[in-house]
Amino acid sequence: MIRFWPVLLLSCAAALLALILCPLIGPTPMDLSKLAEPESLESRLFWLARLPRVILALLAGGALASAGVLFQALMRDALATPDTLGVSSGASLGAVVAICFGWADSARLGGLWVASLLGAGLVLLIVVALSSSGRNVSSFTLLLAGITINSMCVAVMLFLQSVTSLGRSLAITRWLMGGVDSVEYSTLALLCLFVLPAAVVLIWRSKDWNLLAVGQSWASAKGLDTRSSLRLGYAVGSILAGSVTAITGPIGFAGLIVPHTLRMLIGPDHRLLLPASFLIGGAFLAACDTIGRTIFAPAELPVGVITALLGGPFFLWILTSRATMKN
Repeated sequence: MIRFWPVLLLSCAAALLALILCPLIGPTPMDLSKLAEPESLESRLFWLARLPRVILALLAGGALASAGVLFQALMRDALATPDTLGVSSGASLGAVVAICFGWADSARLGGLWVASLLGAGLVLLIVVALSSSGRNVSSFTLLLAGITINSMCVAVMLFLQSVTSLGRSLAITRWLMGGVDSVEYSTLALLCLFVLPAAVVLIWRSKDWNLLAVGQSWASAKGLDTRSSLRLGYAVGSILAGSVTAITGPIGFAGLIVPHTLRMLIGPDHRLLLPASFLIGGAFLAACDTIGRTIFAPAELPVGVITALLGGPFFLWILTSRATMKN
């Protein structure tokens, strides 16, 4: 407990610094003295473009990192993410279907959200059903089923993209790259209604994830209802991944880099790992998005490209480290 509050305060400081500094960084110089003037260019740029974008990155990064921590605990695999389980692909497929049928217009954001969450939930039900055996869920079968469903979802998305109109095909291509853009504050409020309660539930049940990370038999011996806990965990993780994917598109590796790094630095206790991952994950994605919109300005790199460029080598490093440790 001596280390708990310092780590948590540092995580809060990182998220707060990202919230304050990232909106001030960009290709357009900003006069801070004009932020309070409603009609000034700086004020409109800060309050209507940069700040909502940074807040979205903070929420999305926190949600994906928290979902990554959760799935790694439930599957007892440090490499597990919503992507490996197929949840992100299911959410992406739902969103692609919404785009193809015109449910993703700016006036119909609810259709995109519903389709994305339904896609994530349907894939989760299929994967868990395929890997369930009695009261236990096989992590190995869960992983294989997730990878298979993920491939099938990608194939269906490519098929839909090839048969839809050119305009919607381009919209799908842009959306699948994964990106953080400026959104209305009402959209951010709606996202908060999904992300924040789900994150609170995960942190509240941290002790359960500690037990399940050891094994289902151990958790059952300690009196935990493993079946209901697993259902709750997978459902909450799907809500986090699906709600974020509906707005940002699939952002790869965001749920892998932060959880694994923090686990090495502060340990596997989910009572600290979950809140720290939520805060640091948000700061990480906000920083990546800031890099993407400034490094080649006025052109922008989608944040999904930045995280993939960072996450790919990181993933390979994890694999080589595991192989070295085994040898």
